[in-house]
Amino acid sequence: MEIQVSGKQVEVEGGAACGEVLKDALSKKQFKNVVVAKCDDTLLDLNTTVPTDCTELEPVFADSEDGLEVIRHSTAHLMAEAVKKLFPTAKVTIGPAIESGFYYDFDYERPFTPEDLEAIEAEMLRRVGANEEFCREEMSSEEAVKKFEEMGEDYKIELINDLGEDKVSIYSNGEFADLCRGPHVARTGMLKAFKLLSVAGAYWRGDENRPQLQRIYGTAFADPKSLKKHLARLEEAKKRDHRKLGNQLDLFHVDDEVGAGMIIWHPKGALIRTILEDFERKEHLKRGYSFVQGPLILKRELWERSGHYDNYRENMYFTEIDEQAYGVKPMNCLSHMLVFKSRIRSYRDLPQRYFELGVVHRHEKSGVLHGLLRVRSFTQDDAHILCRPDQLRDEIIGVAKFVGDVMDLFGFEYEAEISTRPEKSIGSEEDWDRATDALKDALETMGLDYSINEGDGAFYGPKIDIIIKDALDRRWQCATIQCDFTLPDRFDLVYVGEDGARHRPVMLHRVILGSIERFIGVLLEHCGGALPTWLSPVQARILTVTDAQNDFAQKVLQKLQEKGIRAEADTRNEKLGYKVREAQLEKIPYMLVVGDKEVAAESVNVRARDSEDPGLKTVEETAELILADINEPFKSGGMSYIFS
Repeated sequence: MEIQVSGKQVEVEGGAACGEVLKDALSKKQFKNVVVAKCDDTLLDLNTTVPTDCTELEPVFADSEDGLEVIRHSTAHLMAEAVKKLFPTAKVTIGPAIESGFYYDFDYERPFTPEDLEAIEAEMLRRVGANEEFCREEMSSEEAVKKFEEMGEDYKIELINDLGEDKVSIYSNGEFADLCRGPHVARTGMLKAFKLLSVAGAYWRGDENRPQLQRIYGTAFADPKSLKKHLARLEEAKKRDHRKLGNQLDLFHVDDEVGAGMIIWHPKGALIRTILEDFERKEHLKRGYSFVQGPLILKRELWERSGHYDNYRENMYFTEIDEQAYGVKPMNCLSHMLVFKSRIRSYRDLPQRYFELGVVHRHEKSGVLHGLLRVRSFTQDDAHILCRPDQLRDEIIGVAKFVGDVMDLFGFEYEAEISTRPEKSIGSEEDWDRATDALKDALETMGLDYSINEGDGAFYGPKIDIIIKDALDRRWQCATIQCDFTLPDRFDLVYVGEDGARHRPVMLHRVILGSIERFIGVLLEHCGGALPTWLSPVQARILTVTDAQNDFAQKVLQKLQEKGIRAEADTRNEKLGYKVREAQLEKIPYMLVVGDKEVAAESVNVRARDSEDPGLKTVEETAELILADINEPFKSGGMSYIFS
């Protein structure tokens, strides 16, 4: 048969393996980096026979996205083989590839230790040296169940029964066999760049009522150089951990006496929040939003009407007052709809844009809580736009531009993805299609590329997620724009049209920063705690050499504060070097040193955190320098700094 192989028409004999065909079509150097084959849109092992209906065969290289996923999944199997060799009583469960790595869950009698990880990694290297083949075998589900019964692997039997398939595939490497669809690399010798990272607890299938397992995390790359680069990034991420920085900069803490996932903000952390929130209030006013505020708890009947009770109940908290059930709000949309419904609206009144910095609570499992990044109580910069269908595209574009301005301000690169209807959802297919098309149309009108994230929309509508990339090339989802035809219908929201008849508005749910807590956590890690000067709780610190300069330091402090600069004076009887080191650890943007020479010149010696030291400056020059730094990020995007 004749098929296209790497862009060329090639005659392929029946029964030929994918690897043989690619080996003939590629150079020796190229083929060395091939991990699997791609037949049309399907990934296949290299030793798989080329399907008779294949029209195009392509190599999948080790450093490609698909190639890395295959390498990581294969390394998970390699790790499981090593675990079973060293800990024969451990039972295997699942071991997928994940972003930047892989994991495998094991049922074992005790937690794995760091020493265990070292031993497992050493055994993996021995298996690599043995260059064992990854072999695929297809068998009936009945045969597979019998095989795993003999091996004592109960979890695999449960998986097979849940699949409900007549046939399943099993991969083996060495003495290890695993239920798996594949594909895998040809031999273990191809897996030369990996590292085991950590151990964590995990429940079987994420159900806290099922057995608790030991999850071993690892990472793998196409080559040692890429692995080394990734490990260096992980080390840098540890240094930038926002929890560590939160303690170092005295911003916040979590207290077991209060409860997991509840943040206690210290003065400097609360000030950062206040600056962010004041900035947001001004920017929303400029863009035509009205401020609203709803209660923290609402009657259960409202949550039933909205669909949250049926589709989101496991993430909510409930209480009872006067024998009436109430739900603690996990989002702010219900109150905003009730504001709209409180009076008759004309088509001329639309759009209505309601903004609230609303505190919400969500029941997150304790195992996923993580500093500021995953909490149970947080503040959303939440807004809901109710508009006519003919206004929808412009409103989506307006929000997307707002998001772009803000992300540019903080120096984040970003990309967009559209998340479509999940299995658990409400509303008609027609409304979902209309909403999804509106989101696509807006992004295409703006010329913004986007990807599709199938089945990850909100239960009431599809959404645009804005994914930001930080300084360590990690991706975070912050802003979102959700298009909703369903809840306005459930709450019977109407406006009077130009024709005098009643019409249904469309609602956009949107956040810009998202969770204020989470955004601060991401930002701290992005900048390593060195917040931009406009957002720093202390923008300048005056450091005296001896007590003789204290009076002058106080005069400098007063002048800077009068200019709206957040400054403080360190007049302690400590050595200057000690004061400087403390200011550096606290990431203060400007240190203003005052000694006898500076007092005589009525000046300060300026040391800058992010640039060359400006040196000796008058107090007026110093104030102008700091204010210019504060306002520099706001020169584009039509925004201005407003907090002092």
